[in-house]
Amino acid sequence: MARYTKWIPQGVIPAVLLPFHEDLSVDEPSFRAHLRDVAAVEGLSAITINAHSTEVASCTFDEQKRVLAITQDEIGGRLPIVHGVYAEGSLEAARIAKMAAEGGASALLVFPPGPFTMGQRPEMAVEHFRRVAGAADLPIIAFQYPLAGGQGYALATLLKIIEAVPSVRAIKDWCAGPQLHERQIRTLQSLTPPVHVLTTHSSWLLSSLVMGCNGLLSGSGSVIADLQAKLFRAVRENDLATARQINERIWPAAEAFYAEPWVDMHNRMKEALVMTGKLPRAAVRPPLVKIPQAEIERIRAALIAAGLLDRAGRSLRAA
Repeated sequence: MARYTKWIPQGVIPAVLLPFHEDLSVDEPSFRAHLRDVAAVEGLSAITINAHSTEVASCTFDEQKRVLAITQDEIGGRLPIVHGVYAEGSLEAARIAKMAAEGGASALLVFPPGPFTMGQRPEMAVEHFRRVAGAADLPIIAFQYPLAGGQGYALATLLKIIEAVPSVRAIKDWCAGPQLHERQIRTLQSLTPPVHVLTTHSSWLLSSLVMGCNGLLSGSGSVIADLQAKLFRAVRENDLATARQINERIWPAAEAFYAEPWVDMHNRMKEALVMTGKLPRAAVRPPLVKIPQAEIERIRAALIAAGLLDRAGRSLRAA
């Protein structure tokens, strides 16, 4: 079983989708093909599973374990695997973390517990991460939500978590505010050792990356990983002209994927992969439902504008 034991979360990390059959069981052959397709992109540093993009909220523990086993089988020898830890409570989070470590994951993406929507104290957040770290000796990526919803961590709380749990080596930053985003980049990446900021501000990716993020972790990487990798490289090389050219292609797709309601973002990405011939269907599990035909047509127009689909509906390779 492959594992990148010394891997530190950074770079371009797509979060893949999870295809389903019409009866909403996991479509393993399509998932395997999707994993191979995304992992073949040049310039990636890892792949993320069992997160929002794979509809983890509707997946059982055993399904998550199977998703990891398939991922390990298909791409574990080529790329590190980041495994989501999505749970309402810390005991279940620790159980998932232990399973992920035993299954060969190289890092954990730890979601904030649902009860934090009702408020939190720093001690609660620290204890949650201590429980997860105690169950699995793996680097941790803390998922930073917007502060307004109650599940985000104040910067002072993040620093307490990092001090108490040294295995926290990165954050997936969805704080949704440019000023706080830059403050977190400057503060966390200046620590010793640095805690990398992986942006998930995929609706304004170029703006986010030029602030100095050391990586990105994005569900839209399931569709446009090649463009994201090229954009990240151009920004790192200070080639703003090339970065802006690439962003012109990313922009229409981002506008289509990241629209209200945001809960449908990965639903829309599945439709995009159906249009490009990479998934056989765009089935989603309730409470998600199929998006309206008018929205599907907007996605089609966005893919054409991005140069990913021609007007006859044929898939185009990103160049």
